[in-house]
Amino acid sequence: MSARGGAADPARRAAELREQIDRANHAYYLEDAPVLSDAEFDRLFRELQALEASHPGLRTPDSPTQRIGALPSAALVKRPHRRPMFSLANAFSAEELAAWEDRNARLAPEVRQGGYTTEVKIDGAAVSLTYEAGRLTGGATRGNGIVGEEVTANLRTVGDIPLTLAGGDWPAVMEVRGEVYLPVTAFRKVNAEREREGEPPFANPRNAAAGALRQLDPEMTRRRRLRFFAFHLEIIEGRVGCATHWEVLERLVAWGFPVEPHRARHPDLAAVQARIAEYERLLPTLPFGADGIVVKVDRLTLHEDLGIVGGREPRWAVARKFEPEAGITRLLDIKVNVGRTGTLNPWAVLEPVEIAGVTVSSATLHNEDLIAQKDIRIGDWVEVVRAGEVIPQVVGPLRDRRTGRERPFTMPEACPACGTPVRRDPDEALRYCPNASCPGRVLEGLVHFAARDAMDIRGLGYERIRQLLDARLVADVADLYGLEADRLAQLDRLAEQSAGQLVQAIAASRGRPLSTLLYALGIRHVGKNSAVLLARRFGTLEALAAADEEAIGSVAGIGPTIAHAVAEFFAEPRNRRLLERLVAAGVGTSEPRAGGRGGPLAGATYVLTGTLPTLSRAEASALIEGAGGQVTGSVSRKTTAVVAGEEAGSKLAKAQSLGVEVIDEAELLRRVGRAP
Repeated sequence: MSARGGAADPARRAAELREQIDRANHAYYLEDAPVLSDAEFDRLFRELQALEASHPGLRTPDSPTQRIGALPSAALVKRPHRRPMFSLANAFSAEELAAWEDRNARLAPEVRQGGYTTEVKIDGAAVSLTYEAGRLTGGATRGNGIVGEEVTANLRTVGDIPLTLAGGDWPAVMEVRGEVYLPVTAFRKVNAEREREGEPPFANPRNAAAGALRQLDPEMTRRRRLRFFAFHLEIIEGRVGCATHWEVLERLVAWGFPVEPHRARHPDLAAVQARIAEYERLLPTLPFGADGIVVKVDRLTLHEDLGIVGGREPRWAVARKFEPEAGITRLLDIKVNVGRTGTLNPWAVLEPVEIAGVTVSSATLHNEDLIAQKDIRIGDWVEVVRAGEVIPQVVGPLRDRRTGRERPFTMPEACPACGTPVRRDPDEALRYCPNASCPGRVLEGLVHFAARDAMDIRGLGYERIRQLLDARLVADVADLYGLEADRLAQLDRLAEQSAGQLVQAIAASRGRPLSTLLYALGIRHVGKNSAVLLARRFGTLEALAAADEEAIGSVAGIGPTIAHAVAEFFAEPRNRRLLERLVAAGVGTSEPRAGGRGGPLAGATYVLTGTLPTLSRAEASALIEGAGGQVTGSVSRKTTAVVAGEEAGSKLAKAQSLGVEVIDEAELLRRVGRAP
């Protein structure tokens, strides 16, 4: 239907949009067959958001727009499970699997004729979802099996998880257990981003999924594009007419849950054993991490008869684990790269070896402690695994093949890129270079400095920064402020107009507040929130640089790790010289005064939406708060005005529906006393 038709009948248009978006989600998450482009999906989603903002009565609990709710508390709270979440015993061979059945048969002889189901064992994070009257009302991590962590807001962002169940034959209250996982392609993307940020990569998709679930901001969880498979049902109130576990899985599918697609039903254990080799060949080809299969007694009455071992492992299920794909090769060298925040990351240079159909010539070594613990030496023959981990890693050396010519590895005492003495905190596994101008971290550091949520220098991305480095026009962030348009215009693919715009964008960044500068500098452990806390407490760069570690640590919200990192940053002579050059270039080093009774915006409440022409979101917020105003995230009748930029979303529509004033950036600057 056209937008005109939707305007005439908002309720009908909202229903159509919900149906289209739900259909697109189903195709993407459950069928792996997208029916809409990302741009078209986003357009429909924004239209629905705007409709619901203009007509709040149209917003339903199961609307796609409600997948991201309010932020959880600053710390994840505990959530007891209505029924315990058990762990599984392992069987690593056909003999161990047969022994498992033998033990069960002594308790319930009919096990041998009761049949089995098998499901691929997903390498992710186990969760429990609570549904009441068919609606998702809560969700938690496994935790210790009795109590997990409350992550409902984050789980609502996982597109596979239904907010409202299909059908109508569900129990009144139930817990659906399943596995949240990160697909292989998404895992690689996350690790590439972490490496660009100077952070160590996740060792496996399981760790990445668990970390995403525990984010304090659901939007961060949503960006990971987590997936979900259901595998178990606990009925709290009511009943479900299923006699076998296979029927439970079919019922979960009917309710709208994705269930692992390679599940199978077998008449006896011999049939399971006959499929093991097929499963083992299947696992490396899957688009998600898996390390075996789960074998379950199919008949549900036998679950009750077999019971639980030691209060933690059900006798009616076992994990048949497979050894990961491995290769044997020689470790030719151990090299070290330098991340954006200065971390020194060791990695193995390998004689190329084929593992699971892929030629591997390098692998992660994580950190120096693990190298020492495993006694890995340069020249060793080593075992390398890939399956289930995606990023190849060295398991350990083959000591019986040593010749005596192997060399122990020691981390360098000086940065391999700049020669600065490296440091290591006692409670951390990685050493780091404290020199912010280190060439080894300059590319990623420049990219971070210019990023939208940092100094917001538009037009200065990866390729442009590489070009500037190759032309030796910059060596650190301070050099950016000496660039001239006529010299830039001589570079390939940079026209005179673009060169001028880039110089203007760099000049505009001089006006960013201290909090933005602190975050942009890439000080270890200093994120956007801690940068704001420090800037508001000390007010100027000079005051912060003069503070000792104790004074920095006394700021509410700043822990000892951050305090130590900040004090150490300012104690490094090279960093001080860099800051002096930034000050000389006119970069702002003060923070606008936090809101109070005075100021032109005293007592006013503003909401920001869309992309402003020259101000970043952080800078606009700082201007408002410095003028005595308050910035909130939602529009209400108490909102003074909404500051709207390009691609403004549902907040603009809600402001218009409530009659709240809408202004642009120029008007905001006028109100705070700054000329546009």
